[in-house]
Amino acid sequence: MAKTKKTKREAVMVYLDSRDRDLLERLARKTGLPRTELLRRGLRYVAGKELASESPGSAFDHLVETASDKGPADLSERPDYYLFGGGYREWIMREKPVPKKRARVR
Repeated sequence: MAKTKKTKREAVMVYLDSRDRDLLERLARKTGLPRTELLRRGLRYVAGKELASESPGSAFDHLVETASDKGPADLSERPDYYLFGGGYREWIMREKPVPKKRARVR
């Protein structure tokens, strides 16, 4: 396994209206992905569309730079299962159990 480059992450505060927050929660439940990952992917998607003309091939470069060895071992053999058949959600649940939500005490 190749070592992955450690990246420095910075906290960003985002204000969402109730409609966008509901959409984010629905996507998180459906995909099994953390909300932060959904926001990162959304950012990258928009950047790929809006910045594609700035540097030909830059989307591919970004994909290579951010790739990691994490993921299902048979992803390349069964992409449809993971993309459309619910396999990714099952894999995520197996690999990283979702912590139980605790009630907020005020």
